[in-house]
Amino acid sequence: MPTPIEKLAVVESELNRIIRGKSDVIRYLLTAFVAGGNILLDDVPGVGKTTLAKALAYLIDAKFSRIQFTPDLLPADITGISIYNPSTGQFQFRPGPVFTNILLADEINRASPRTQSALLECMCEHQVSPDGNSRILEAPFMVIATQNPIEYQGTYPLPEAQLDRFDMRLILGYPDEEAECEMLFDRQDSEPIESLVPRISRAEILSLQEEMKKVGIEKSVSMYLLSIIRATRNDTRLILGASPRAAIRLADCARALSLIRGRNFVLPDDVRELAVIVLSHRVVVEAKTRYAGITAQEIIGDIVKSIKIPL
Repeated sequence: MPTPIEKLAVVESELNRIIRGKSDVIRYLLTAFVAGGNILLDDVPGVGKTTLAKALAYLIDAKFSRIQFTPDLLPADITGISIYNPSTGQFQFRPGPVFTNILLADEINRASPRTQSALLECMCEHQVSPDGNSRILEAPFMVIATQNPIEYQGTYPLPEAQLDRFDMRLILGYPDEEAECEMLFDRQDSEPIESLVPRISRAEILSLQEEMKKVGIEKSVSMYLLSIIRATRNDTRLILGASPRAAIRLADCARALSLIRGRNFVLPDDVRELAVIVLSHRVVVEAKTRYAGITAQEIIGDIVKSIKIPL
C-alpha cells in the first residue's frame, strides 16, 4: 500500500500534467501545504493561478471553497454571520466559505483592505471570531490566494501584516514554447482538470504535517537560517526586515521540503533554496532602492549569497 509521501508524489505528478513546465512552483506549493502554511500566487491573468489551486483541491479528499474577491465583498461574506431566528428568538450562526479545508481566495487584492483583513485570524490561528465567539477551523486548512499585479486597475495592495501570513509568494510566469504547445494539445477534447480524482486523504495530509515536525534541523543550520533573517534587518536597502514568524515559517518549510525529498533532516541547501520565495514578500524595500529598479527578490538573493554556508 502506498505511503502518504508516495501518494503526495502522485499528486505532484498530476499537477505537473495540468500545469505544464512549472514543476518548481508545484513542488513549493506542496511544500507549503505539508508545512501547514498559506500560498500567494502573484502573476498576470491567464497563466493558470486559479487552475493550479483548483487542481490541488480536486486531488485532495477534502472540502474546498472558492471566494471571488470583489470591491463590494464584506468580511461577513467570508467568515459567516449570525442571523436572528424569530422562531427560536435566538441568533443562529451561518458559517461562511472559510469553513473548509482548502480556500481559494481568487483575486484577493480586488477587495478592500477591510475585507482582506477578515482572513488574518484564520490564516495564522486557524480560527475566526466574527461575533466575538472563536470558532476553530477544521484541519488541514490552507489559503491559496491569487493576486493580480498592483498596477492593474481596481486593485488594493495587501498590507504587510497580511503578506507576513503567507508562507510563500510564488510566480507562475509564462510557459515556455514546448510546455505551451503541450497545453494546447491537452485541451483539444476536454479540460484535463475534469479527469482528476482524489489521490490522498485529509488524514494522510495531517499525518504528513505531524511527520514534518519530527524532521531534524541541526544548530548549525538553525544559526545559518537566523543569519539570513538578521541580515535582512541590517540591510540598508530594506526599511523592514523579516519577522520572527518568517524565521519559524522558513524553518518549517525547509522541514517539509526535506520530508518530500525523503530526508529526516534539513540541509543548508534547503534553507538557501527557499529563502527568496519565503522572505521576499515579508520585507519592505527602501524608496530609493525601489525606484532604482532593485527588487526584494534580488536583495534577498544577495543576502543569501553573502552568508557563509555551514560545513
